[in-house]
Amino acid sequence: MVSKKHMPGLFLAFGIAVVAYVINAILPSALLGATLIALLLGMLLNPIVMRTDSYDSGMKWTSKYVLRAGIILAGITLSFSQVIEAGKYALVLMVFTLATAFGVGYLCKKVFKINWKLASLLSISTAICGGTAVATLGPTIHAKNRDIAYAISATFLFDMITVIAFPWIGQWLGLSDTSYGLWIGTAVNDTSSVVAAGYAFSDAAGVLATIVKLTRTLFIVPLVLIFSWIYAKKETPSQSAEKVNIKNIFPWFILGFLVVVGIQSTGVLPETTVDIVAFLSKFFLSMALAAIGLKTSFKEIAGVGIKPMVAGVVIDVSVVFVSLFAQAAILKYMG
Repeated sequence: MVSKKHMPGLFLAFGIAVVAYVINAILPSALLGATLIALLLGMLLNPIVMRTDSYDSGMKWTSKYVLRAGIILAGITLSFSQVIEAGKYALVLMVFTLATAFGVGYLCKKVFKINWKLASLLSISTAICGGTAVATLGPTIHAKNRDIAYAISATFLFDMITVIAFPWIGQWLGLSDTSYGLWIGTAVNDTSSVVAAGYAFSDAAGVLATIVKLTRTLFIVPLVLIFSWIYAKKETPSQSAEKVNIKNIFPWFILGFLVVVGIQSTGVLPETTVDIVAFLSKFFLSMALAAIGLKTSFKEIAGVGIKPMVAGVVIDVSVVFVSLFAQAAILKYMG
């Protein structure tokens, strides 16, 4: 439960999230996104906040429990019917892109000698849903705040390029609305970037890309469970697989996410309610990332080095090409 000692850090994160939303509303076309702005604002305030420990407990509480609340409520943006609507093409294509993201991520970990947690964050960011996936997996595997911030920053830089370049590339390649929608929906990271890049091509491509992207989000459930097990094994390497206590490592908030998805799937919620819950989800995530930013300095991020950023680019570009060529083959042989 939240207590009096949590209030300073909690209210500071809340204030940063509000400012982030105001800045995001002023910027053209939601250029950065409120969650990224909140993270950056938190990092800017880090040198001042870290002079006192009065905010510590509130920042920790926010980065843990408010984050989980945001993830649970994020289920309101997805329904199981959307997964069905995405169709056989998208689901088969996701097998290729997921395998590519984690396969290339593993190779990059070896080649660039990156710690496995940061490599995993970079991979799941590309494979699933950008910053939300990073914020979900990070605490699950006890990743450092600087690694979480680094992975989110890398995602943002790549998404900025995709929003600008991909609609032009799609036109140049002569892609159909279906081909382009599948490509964007599986190759671009953050939801807002998918929407922007998709609708810049056509309304039909935008709708398909958004549905495919939201379907990807559902894969966060099995992946977080898998990484919970991996973390437990790496932390206690002497234990056998049978001795890992599933009850202790299970991220129970994922069940809440599925419950919300199930409620949304019934179609009983009015659109206004869905919009409010979706807003609260993003706002809670902004608060959590503000708290993470407050505990992370730009000096720490710079200390990670350039190799992980190169690895992130390699993973992203690999998925872009695999998605493009795989969906062309799938549409040819399954169509």
